Amino acid sequence: MDHAFLDPGWWVTAIELPALGAMALLLWRARQEWDSRIDELERRFDLGLGQMREALAAYKLEVAKSYATTGYLKDVERRLTEHLVRIEAKLDAVQTGQR
Repeated sequence: MDHAFLDPGWWVTAIELPALGAMALLLWRARQEWDSRIDELERRFDLGLGQMREALAAYKLEVAKSYATTGYLKDVERRLTEHLVRIEAKLDAVQTGQR
């Protein structure tokens, strides 16, 4: 019977070192893949953040363009009040004419 398989030096050289090397290679490849995925996610995140900032700036500009000023609102209120007063005067005239 050959006792070479029981020799610890043979066991380390023939089995454990290649197994550890293969595991180290798998870990290194996995780390490289994770790093590349993280970089891709960071790039996508930065791109999306930039797009959101541009959209927000465009929305703010649109709101600023279409914002009704206080002076404009007062003008509309004045015109509506004048029109309602004219309608009220006409209704009063019709109502006094019927009596």
